[in-house]
Amino acid sequence: MEYTIEQQKKGAELLQTLVQKAWESSTFKEQLVNNPVAAIEQVTGKAIKDLGDKKIIVEDQTDESVIYINIPAKISLSELELTEEQLEQIAGGITPAAYVAGAAIGLGVCWLVDRYM
Repeated sequence: MEYTIEQQKKGAELLQTLVQKAWESSTFKEQLVNNPVAAIEQVTGKAIKDLGDKKIIVEDQTDESVIYINIPAKISLSELELTEEQLEQIAGGITPAAYVAGAAIGLGVCWLVDRYM
């Protein structure tokens, strides 16, 4: 599924908002970890539409004594369409592996944003 720049921006904003609120409030962080759908609906003020077979898992990674490694879903590079801006970033030095890891996280958040838009 292809996401627009607008959806990507909204996804990034949502992720930033959730992280910031979790850093500021241990109560919100606990709610986000234990019931992410309700926490996200509270922040956005909108119900999340059908998640289908997807689930949202939020992992509290604030313990500085632990190193967390996230293995994102594999993305088919042959189906990945890049915007002009993204192509410029790669040409400017972002390695394809770094871009793909970022894209995997971004696609998940974009998918989620698409559920409540």
